[in-house]
Amino acid sequence: MHKNAYETEDLLNDLIEKLPSDKEVEIIVAPTFVNLSSAVQHLEFTNIGVAAQNMHQAESGAFTGEISADMLKNIGVDIVILGHSERRSYFHETDALLANKVDTALKHELRVIFCFGEELKDRQNQQHFNIVENQLKDGLFHLNAQAWENIVLAYEPVWAIGTGETATPDQAQEMHQFIRQTVEDKYGREVAENVSILYGGSVKPDNAKEIFSKPDVDGGLIGGAALKADDFAAIVNAV
Repeated sequence: MHKNAYETEDLLNDLIEKLPSDKEVEIIVAPTFVNLSSAVQHLEFTNIGVAAQNMHQAESGAFTGEISADMLKNIGVDIVILGHSERRSYFHETDALLANKVDTALKHELRVIFCFGEELKDRQNQQHFNIVENQLKDGLFHLNAQAWENIVLAYEPVWAIGTGETATPDQAQEMHQFIRQTVEDKYGREVAENVSILYGGSVKPDNAKEIFSKPDVDGGLIGGAALKADDFAAIVNAV
């Protein structure tokens, strides 16, 4: 819940100026709902995509304040973030609910950035692999292999979000390798190798290059650092 309309426009202008314009890196921004339509128009002739931060699972109906997949598609948004740690924590979104949201998004030909990850107590109790495996299976493993062409995974160690703490590059690689192997066990090597797995947890310009250098880390889900054009551009260049 950052940036009003004017601030969003200023940030997008800065990003257009400072981000690389080549196609080697896919760049996506996720403004708040009220700024999505203007962001799509503003970025129409750039290489920067636009994603929604969330979406309701129903097609339509009496769900005051919610946004449907059709509404997103209608304004030119074709990517949606689902299962973000803040949605899971503050709004109590369950894996079953998220599986429903994923189905609705894919039905409307939206790409899904699916977020998941363990809390601090899970890692302290050595349950982090089990938690991540269950979130993956319960949220996504009902899909067929073809559907995975429109899935991007985003691993978020919840204990490293907004705390200044960051999983070490080796910890990130260890989990990303586990995630890829879990997908391979279900869907085979081709699906596992083709799915992008992003790391989201206090990525900053000074640690991005080392995190992204790991073989199973394909990119980042950037929070606070994306609110500053210079920092976001440095992170993108680190990829």
